[in-house]
Amino acid sequence: MSTLKAGNIRKGMYLIHKEQPYYVTHTDFMSPGKGSAFMRVRYRNVITGNTEEFTYKSNESVEEADVVSKQMQFLYVDGSDYVFMDNGTYEQVEIAADLIEEKAGLLTPDIQVYVLFYNGKAIGVSFPPKVRLKVTYAEEATAGNTQGQARKMVTLETGMEISAPIFVKEGDTLVIDTDTISYVSRAN
Repeated sequence: MSTLKAGNIRKGMYLIHKEQPYYVTHTDFMSPGKGSAFMRVRYRNVITGNTEEFTYKSNESVEEADVVSKQMQFLYVDGSDYVFMDNGTYEQVEIAADLIEEKAGLLTPDIQVYVLFYNGKAIGVSFPPKVRLKVTYAEEATAGNTQGQARKMVTLETGMEISAPIFVKEGDTLVIDTDTISYVSRAN
């Protein structure tokens, strides 16, 4: 396993903390006028799901978790688990809904994602940077307060709702950023 300086920790990394794997959900780099810089990290324990915050001095060494990713295809939802399949071996893996969180609304049948494994156990899913989803419901654009960028809520084919510009209409296919879960553009 490799190590890195705490000042280089970024959101989305998997680190070993207290001899357990943690997913970094948020980071804040602080450089006070006096004293050394430090990194405040918010973690989620991959095994227990508990969250905690920890502060490192920026020059401290931190151990990265040995996470392996494998490309798999989303198949279906089974209760509170999401089932993925390796297209080469047809092996199926179930991942608990709480490990996917709010990104579950980006899963469409046959989407290819990377399932992340730690010590042979599935611990999460890495999505492609952008996905295309069809709009199933969008209110008609109405004149009114358009100070700034005019937006409205639209419903996508997976049932997820996002904010989109007012010109988006039912039947459009949108490009969605999977990191921020936000509208990028209309697909051609």
